[in-house]
Amino acid sequence: MLYLVRHSHKTDNCPAENKDIAPMLLKHLSKQNAAQYGISLHGEAVINGEHTLYLILESDTAEKVKEFMKPFSQFGDVEIKSASPCEVVVERGRC
Repeated sequence: MLYLVRHSHKTDNCPAENKDIAPMLLKHLSKQNAAQYGISLHGEAVINGEHTLYLILESDTAEKVKEFMKPFSQFGDVEIKSASPCEVVVERGRC
């Protein structure tokens, strides 16, 4: 199953500004590390200037995704939503 994950944090709590934490989080987001959680990382992007990260992840359970995202929960909100590829949505005839 696909999951769309949104992490956001306040400007004054931006982990990218912390020279100790930022490299650790970047390493955590690697495809190799995600695989250790049973997760495939399909994409990631940060909205410039908005302190918001989006991830497209594939996992057999939401619990694995929640566990994977724990380091980001320390800095702000983490929202996890189940998702589908567009092809699947069209095949089933509804969003």
